Amino acid sequence: MKINVKFDFKVCCIAVLKEQLHKLAIPHVVHGPGEVEIKRPLLPEEIEELAKNLNSYGIEILEEQKSVLVQRIKNAIEEMLQEDVSQVSKISSYLSDKLNYSYTYLSNLFSETTFTSIENFIILRKVDRAKELMTKTNLSLTEIAFRLNYSSVAHLSGQFKKTTGLTPTTFQKIVEKRKENNQNLA
Repeated sequence: MKINVKFDFKVCCIAVLKEQLHKLAIPHVVHGPGEVEIKRPLLPEEIEELAKNLNSYGIEILEEQKSVLVQRIKNAIEEMLQEDVSQVSKISSYLSDKLNYSYTYLSNLFSETTFTSIENFIILRKVDRAKELMTKTNLSLTEIAFRLNYSSVAHLSGQFKKTTGLTPTTFQKIVEKRKENNQNLA
């Protein structure tokens, strides 16, 4: 038997964090999927146990401040993409306002740490978001392009093809074919 599930990454991540912190009786406040405020100093054994427990879910504790800020940049971008990107006029202003650093600093730090630019990361995430919207909604490519703040469907299609090697239409056909094959197997 096979079931299909849909999940919200942010909700799952926060639930795991809370569960593991409660399990170890660590007083905390979860500010989001990437940031937890611990209300007291932790013993080395507690940090080790928490790290081990979170690692089993693919979650790691970041200790270096640069890595923490890069993760906050990624989280802000993910949040922006989950909301309506078309409402964001300039991504540089959005990130600067959200994280309280100049965009130049954020951009340099991101590139230095990840070996890619914020712009390239956003393109990859927007293409992933486009794939998600194509597979999980009935939105047209025009609606998806608008929602992801592309100037046109052609711009979305160009970045999609450059990133995946497929046109959005070809991608949709492959997804439909897989769905049909899965239904025929059921």
